[in-house]
Amino acid sequence: MTVSDTRSAPNAFAALRDQLADAAVAFAGAPGAAGDILAGIVDDVDRALTERLEIFPVCHHSPASGLAMVRRLREKQPSVIYLELCEDLRPLVEELRNCRLPVALQAFATDTTGFPTEWAPLSVVAPITESSAEYQAIAYALDTPGVELVLVDRSTDHVFQWAPEAEQSQPADGEQPEDDGLHGAAVGIEIGDLRPRFAELEEHLLHHGKVRHWSEWWDQYVEQPLADADYDTYRQVMVMIGSLFRRLRRGSTAEDEDRERYMWTRMREHLAANSIDPAGALYVCGAAHAASPVEQFGLESDAPFEISPRSATVWHYGLIPSSHSAIEAQFGLAGGAVSIAAATWAKGLRRGKLQPFELEGQPGAKKRANKLPLLPAEPEAEVADQLSGFLSRPPVLDPLDEAELLEWSVDIVRLARRNGYLASTADAIAIFETSILLAGLRNRARPTPYDFQDAAVTCIEKDRVPGRRDVRRLCEILLGGDRIGQVGYAALPPLARDVLDRLQPLGLDLSKRTLQRALLDLKSNPDLRPCSDLLWLLRRLLPQDALRPIMGSRGLGETSIQESWDIGLGKYQRSLVELGYEGVSVEQVLEQRLRRAVTAPDATAAVALGAVEDALVYLGSVRLAAELGTRAVELLAAERTVDDAPVVLRRIRLLLNYFRSTEGGLPAWCERFVTAGYSHYCTLLPTAFAAEETGPAQVAAMLGFLFGMENLALSLGCDHTQLELAVLQSHPEAPAKVALLWAARFQLGMLTMAELRQRCDAMLANPLVLPAVPQYVSGFVQAIDPAPALKPFVVELLSKAFGTLPDAVLLPWLPKLITTLKDQAGDLIPGLVREAGRTFPGALPVVDAFVPPWSVELTTGATSVTAAPCGPVTELLAAYPATCDALAGLLGIEGSWQDAGPAGNREVTDLLDRFPATAAALAAQLGVSAARS
Repeated sequence: MTVSDTRSAPNAFAALRDQLADAAVAFAGAPGAAGDILAGIVDDVDRALTERLEIFPVCHHSPASGLAMVRRLREKQPSVIYLELCEDLRPLVEELRNCRLPVALQAFATDTTGFPTEWAPLSVVAPITESSAEYQAIAYALDTPGVELVLVDRSTDHVFQWAPEAEQSQPADGEQPEDDGLHGAAVGIEIGDLRPRFAELEEHLLHHGKVRHWSEWWDQYVEQPLADADYDTYRQVMVMIGSLFRRLRRGSTAEDEDRERYMWTRMREHLAANSIDPAGALYVCGAAHAASPVEQFGLESDAPFEISPRSATVWHYGLIPSSHSAIEAQFGLAGGAVSIAAATWAKGLRRGKLQPFELEGQPGAKKRANKLPLLPAEPEAEVADQLSGFLSRPPVLDPLDEAELLEWSVDIVRLARRNGYLASTADAIAIFETSILLAGLRNRARPTPYDFQDAAVTCIEKDRVPGRRDVRRLCEILLGGDRIGQVGYAALPPLARDVLDRLQPLGLDLSKRTLQRALLDLKSNPDLRPCSDLLWLLRRLLPQDALRPIMGSRGLGETSIQESWDIGLGKYQRSLVELGYEGVSVEQVLEQRLRRAVTAPDATAAVALGAVEDALVYLGSVRLAAELGTRAVELLAAERTVDDAPVVLRRIRLLLNYFRSTEGGLPAWCERFVTAGYSHYCTLLPTAFAAEETGPAQVAAMLGFLFGMENLALSLGCDHTQLELAVLQSHPEAPAKVALLWAARFQLGMLTMAELRQRCDAMLANPLVLPAVPQYVSGFVQAIDPAPALKPFVVELLSKAFGTLPDAVLLPWLPKLITTLKDQAGDLIPGLVREAGRTFPGALPVVDAFVPPWSVELTTGATSVTAAPCGPVTELLAAYPATCDALAGLLGIEGSWQDAGPAGNREVTDLLDRFPATAAALAAQLGVSAARS
């Protein structure tokens, strides 16, 4: 029988209970709540130790818990371990041997059947580190023959079932949402959350402990004293702390109590079903759960608890990489706390000469010679009260380890110099002395890593330089660094393994977390084309920084002959793993995402057209594109707004140009989209012109669709009269929309250039309208897309404005013009600039003699009509005037025939006269014998 295989004797804590009750009366002056709380804590400790099933209380990622677990497992060697972890994560535990810690067990669901849709996607992570007690229990159970590991906490589905809908974004005790690069926006599950839920208590402890953060207080007053404590003392102290924090907390404990009922119910069921002797079992749970007051506590209890069924949500399970910094951010720990805990764990192993448990075959694990033989369970003996002695005697202070502190001081100076700090030997001495000084001020004989960090910052961090690591981060690197885990190839989902296999021809180690450059010469090595297709597909599905194309592009009908990529799949392994939850191949995942996008409640025609483009670019599937295109037609017909009109116009133009270049031509859905869009936008055009919430960009896009695709729409059976009626029914008030209406009427022939010029001249001459001229100009610039013939006129309008307006008007008006054009028509300005370049002279000496083209047009318009030049066309029309007369009568045009002028294009006739040989040879070839005139 071992010393620790014991049970608490009756009234073992009676003396402690009486002592604490007397202390509470002396403190408060009378019996009251303080005495009840202290007596209740002692009762919780007594209850936990008298339970037949041995309870091992732990704290999340605590090195003291890990060291105590190693000692207890080697001493007791239990045959069954019940672990506080979501029961449906059990299959993932086997895959830990294929990973480099830290990693996180993850449950992931995109289909939120039974849960509010705004919660999607659902994600739960449980980080595992080498120094944690739960990993030591897992490694012992998996590698020791005859040992069974049973996870007894509620399922991940129940995590969200029991989370109040209003508080889902801020889950209860032990569950914290995190938006970190490794864990993502997941709910974190920790085994043993020991932190006060009473703000005043935590503030009091930090103040009197002379520390900044809870992690530092915990390390000084719990971790260090318990690191070398015996097992009975460790258990009693941890249960006492769990009971204290449980009693002194604000908020509901309903979810924690339901979890405890769940776990005790599962353990009693398993023990009864398998006829297991509780003496050979071990229950590993958080210290707060060890002090549970629920009626289902203990094996002797027969209180029922009905476990609700899981929802219809389909959960996917996998392992994702984790890191010390991700765990700290997930659970609100101080920066570097987990790294310091790992260093404390390693030091405790060396000092206690302990051999930790490691999974066989795990990357980086040392080979162990022998496995522990499973010993029969031994009867338990009664234990004495170890808690009274622990609380009454002063803590044993560790002596100063000068060699360790001196090594830290020298190494941090060396590391600081490498990172650009002007540190010297004097700084190392100052850090050494300051660390001892700070430890003394904080009632510590031995400086802790936190004291060392503060001393290093004080002595080295004299200024901050952007882009340079700060000293606190250098201290974390020195004390162990931000260790980052990795999921092994065998533990990856099939999709992730498929991706790595298909990228093998690149010859890169994609498990590295650094960026790697891949060069693809697709012309000389066409075998790399599948790798290129996969990289572009992953670029579409993964975060943008996971794969970055340095050279090359991919679009509709566009391929590259050479590509260069920066690949960082190792750093974004979590995203790749989560991608594997959605399908067995990246092609299937993209197809599913595209289908979901076009069938979502908020789907629009623009989204559907984007899905069509992605289906063609990344999948090359004409069948899927036709299906998505049909959905785009339905969505366009159902829309009641034109907010996405610019995007729709841009994407349908691109798709039409692409299909016209293919052998099959336009598919049927494109034709239906054009006809539906023509009728749709004609119907909404008057409303869009009048509605204040519809901007000029949307109206311009509608006009661009109607005018740009009118020929195709009319050939497919649409009616031009519908567009004319829509324009006639439009009556805008906003200046930019008025300009767009004028442009539309000009394009339809309802407004001549002379009338348009007259209106704009009157606008520039009216002082009341001048402040709104930038808006008119913006409308005309946006009208260039539906009416390209207006480019010269817009140049004319701006030239007149700058030439005629006085400086008193022009200078205040100019900034508004620039900002308006930039905000509303920035993409059309380059074309306008090119038009101005064709209009104005390109050389400085010609500027003085330059005459604007619109001035020449006005002068020419005042003179008589220029006679048509003589030529074959005029001779043909003059010889047969009946056709022209009939057409003129039909159009209501009156006039008489004029005499033909001299033949035009004299340059051509002169050239033929000078060099007749070519024309003669061509005539001979064609058999033409007529003589040249």
